[in-house]
Amino acid sequence: MIRVVLAEDMHMVRGALVSLLGLEGDITVVAELASGDEILPAVREHEPDVAVIDIDLPGTDGLTAAARVAEQAPRTRTLILTALGRPANLRRALAAKAGGFLLKDAPPEELAEGIRGVHAGRRVVDGQLALEALENQESPLTARELDVLRLMAEGADAAEVAKRLFLTTGTVRNYLTSVTTKLNARNRVDAVRIAREDGWL
Repeated sequence: MIRVVLAEDMHMVRGALVSLLGLEGDITVVAELASGDEILPAVREHEPDVAVIDIDLPGTDGLTAAARVAEQAPRTRTLILTALGRPANLRRALAAKAGGFLLKDAPPEELAEGIRGVHAGRRVVDGQLALEALENQESPLTARELDVLRLMAEGADAAEVAKRLFLTTGTVRNYLTSVTTKLNARNRVDAVRIAREDGWL
């Protein structure tokens, strides 16, 4: 029997996942959690084979919790669930030594298969997301363009960025135009969003 701790803050989603897993003859949910702060104590108490963790939890976020489980309870493998399939999140999950990374909108049987795969020591990753992560590993932005975009993301205007980076305002605007073009963004705000989602900021 594969023992599972399930961490998901949305009650209806958590209940549905527990019910689905209850239909599997070889999987049992030994603890249901609503926050990231509960994960490590529950893992220590129940010693599950797999911790299924939502990426976006109140308190400790799912990726931080997964890294702590890998470090402090290495016998328990982790499987990250997310509604947002971003390549940057996949890379962060793998860096946190998560055994799997699945999208919440995947067919229900994929969760059970994912748990079995992670329990068996395999890496279980959504195929399309894995391809996107491979294709989007490198930032197309130069170090200086990232500096400019980072300051803009913090709320600085072009004049303030120019002052802080010892550039002219016109040069800052040129960098921002280049960034927007390279990222195929609609505007500066969209460029910041894209860069954050891909883990470049």
